Amino acid sequence: MSFLKAAIQEFESEAATTRRVLERIPDDKFSWKPHPKSMSMGELASHIAELSDWVEGSIVADEFDMHPPGGEMMKTPVFTTNADLLKAYDANVAKAKAALAGTDDAKLLEIWKLKKGGESIMEMPREVVIRYWVLNHMAHHRGQMSVYLRLNDIPVPSIYGPSADEGSM
Repeated sequence: MSFLKAAIQEFESEAATTRRVLERIPDDKFSWKPHPKSMSMGELASHIAELSDWVEGSIVADEFDMHPPGGEMMKTPVFTTNADLLKAYDANVAKAKAALAGTDDAKLLEIWKLKKGGESIMEMPREVVIRYWVLNHMAHHRGQMSVYLRLNDIPVPSIYGPSADEGSM
């Protein structure tokens, strides 16, 4: 199986699981934080929602400068309602799926660059960007969110296996 076919399958599975986690966040908990140094539930959810957008960005552009010279620093949009969060998440997932469907393995082997202030801070093949900076990153923050849910007595959905709240996947 090509990397692209595997990436599409993995992305679709991870995106569906992530949506089940995001669906659980009640509007009245978006400002909740487990610790002063932590992101709020809304900030964390917003970051998770934006990660899928990185798939399209890494496929259609050869680089991204998160703080271009003379420009503003990249900012994650922060949503304050679950409806707005899920709308943005679903749109980003759709863009990611379309980008993956419109590319090929050769393109995914090409180098993509992350820059800050015009300086390259990371260079890697697009397939690594998708696996590491999108999928692994999404799973990491989704794990954090499952703890946020648990600490607020919000049922945690099954993720890679049954949760204490759901006996099935």
